[in-house]
Amino acid sequence: MPLPGRRLRQRLRRHPAHHGVGRRHGVLIDDTRTEDLLRELAPQVLGALVRRYGHFPTAEDAVQEALLAAAAQWPEEGRPDDPRAWLITVASRRLTDLLRSEQARRRREDAVAAWTLPGDWLAPAADQPVDATDDTLVLLFMCCHPSLTPSSQIALTLRAVGGLTTAEIARAFLVPEGTMTRRITRAKQRVKDSGVRFRLPGAAERAERLAAVLHVLYLIFNEGYASTSGPDLQRAELAAEAIRLARIVHRLLPEDAEVAGLLALMLLTDARRPARTGPDGALIPMTEQDRRLWNAAQIEEGVALVTGALTQGPPGPYQLQAAIAAVHDEAPSAEETDWPQITALYELLMRLSGNPMVALNHAVAVAMSQGPAAGLARLERLASDERIAGDHRMYAVWAHLLEMSGDHAAAREAYEEAAGRAMSLPQQRYLHARAARLKDSG
Repeated sequence: MPLPGRRLRQRLRRHPAHHGVGRRHGVLIDDTRTEDLLRELAPQVLGALVRRYGHFPTAEDAVQEALLAAAAQWPEEGRPDDPRAWLITVASRRLTDLLRSEQARRRREDAVAAWTLPGDWLAPAADQPVDATDDTLVLLFMCCHPSLTPSSQIALTLRAVGGLTTAEIARAFLVPEGTMTRRITRAKQRVKDSGVRFRLPGAAERAERLAAVLHVLYLIFNEGYASTSGPDLQRAELAAEAIRLARIVHRLLPEDAEVAGLLALMLLTDARRPARTGPDGALIPMTEQDRRLWNAAQIEEGVALVTGALTQGPPGPYQLQAAIAAVHDEAPSAEETDWPQITALYELLMRLSGNPMVALNHAVAVAMSQGPAAGLARLERLASDERIAGDHRMYAVWAHLLEMSGDHAAAREAYEEAAGRAMSLPQQRYLHARAARLKDSG
């Protein structure tokens, strides 16, 4: 869990464990195994406290202090038999202290009447045995509350469940730390004001909220795998965090085919990451990648996941995208890619999704299976869609298909237009290089 503010940072600097250990995820750690365990347990402990006592922001502070205590004590005193119960006990006691302190400070304010101490709730005392429920999924549902914007859902998920600090989240999305702090604070306040109970929603609401959870994880992964702006093509730490969280959801909902499909899609896509860039960080398109560098273990796992998911009934969007990724990954070479099958899968996906990016990718598949003229005809129809008409990816595909058709002058112009619209510096350099290559060859 990240440190939430100045008070804990000051406490941390004064803490005797401050010297001689590493700092990760807001707590001080001198043992990689301990770090991994605390990272895994942090959302479970936060979820347990919020479920018992409410007070999400204050519960987060209490959990972070418990993590700090664990990082300081466990290396010297040994890890407890039940680390999760230990953390919940320490965090519960600290939560009580924090709330009492806050009540004393704000006793004369009207708002204090709405506060309830943990001892007044119908919940077990902090020193009673802790039930083994994993509240991570409930916490994810809460972070993806429908009252929040997608950007706020992403930020709150990365902080409360992913354990990233506000500074890390701000850097990932290229905004000032102060901006991200305000975004997260507003998100927590909105969740509090909504009065949502900390529980799994009912069946109908759960399906809707699960879709939001999966969409947030999908967006986090996409931003990590192909950064929309900035100097780097990809942010591996974001993609890895999305995969980790998707694994948690799959572990908690193993029978959900779309959860399995999303995890498979992430694994199959991320498997190509080692071959996507050259030594200088330049983008290497899939057709030119050294497939020996692809992660075979991730491909095997992803194929197994999507194969199992597709047997459970009509496929959903994530399963179809994973199936497309699997066809790409299993092709021995770019020339041996089964483009007719990919085209058919995109056609199924288009029936489920009105996303113009699906139509754009379908146009590429049509061009690869039926020739560039057929793909360009698809692009002509797509050009009237305002959602994508000005996107650099539209111009990049246009340029690629024009190059395939032999119209190098028009392709060069389209590549330059795409480069001018792209926000990512590596993509800009790649598109300019494509245009320059056509000019040199012409």
